[in-house]
Amino acid sequence: MSKATKYVSHPADEQGNVAWSAEENKIWKDLVERQLEIIKDRACDEFMHGLDLLDLPLDRVPQLAEVNAVLKEATGWQVEQVPSLINFDAFFNLLANKKFPVATFIRSREDFDYLQEPDIFHEIFGHCPLLTNPAFAHFTHTYGKLGLAANKQDRAFLARLYWFTVEFGLLNTADGLRIYGGGILSSPGETIYALESHEPERYTMDPLEALRTPYRIDIMQPVYFTLNGFEQLFELAEMDIMAMVETAKKLGLHAPKFPPKDKIAS
Repeated sequence: MSKATKYVSHPADEQGNVAWSAEENKIWKDLVERQLEIIKDRACDEFMHGLDLLDLPLDRVPQLAEVNAVLKEATGWQVEQVPSLINFDAFFNLLANKKFPVATFIRSREDFDYLQEPDIFHEIFGHCPLLTNPAFAHFTHTYGKLGLAANKQDRAFLARLYWFTVEFGLLNTADGLRIYGGGILSSPGETIYALESHEPERYTMDPLEALRTPYRIDIMQPVYFTLNGFEQLFELAEMDIMAMVETAKKLGLHAPKFPPKDKIAS
């Protein structure tokens, strides 16, 4: 969250609205139309219900006030405009106050298929539908409060739990395996890969194991954790997560199931 980025959030006017360009609105339209087709029968019902509630515009980037009106009614959450990248203190502080950070920039055409930075498409399309869900909203709020009080080392462990739930979580359903993680649902390639590839390993969610499992942000994930029902997020939020962090620290991390990043030549 502290690395450099070429993207800069657009400022909002006095009414909180952002003046998006015609090209940016077209990029939003193309991203949403493509992803809506890909997530059919792949996204979980809870996500699709939230998407229906949000009723996001297809032809333009939504204004944050439009999203906030729905979230406030559903779970009391709000989205809040932030610069392109924020530090962990700011991130956890927002979540602890039921505010989800959204950077007001959208990827360029050259980054259309993949962007490491969380743009407005990732945040609004990928995450906000499930912020209408009480279990997901409660878990995210709890995570924010824990992270705000945690030290740097503990935050690194907590980040793994967030990664394997909010960002890259899978859900077992009566209709088969479905996706709820926003990092998957905003990525066309990973939406298909997460469910249909034979390469990744998929485990039933064990929070202690998730806390000990390394990940990389710039590759298709080699490991996913699956919930057996959305009520598990409520149960997880009520567990003593920080006690599990202490156990994870004592046990240590699992060996990563991915190669190290190539070293940059000096």
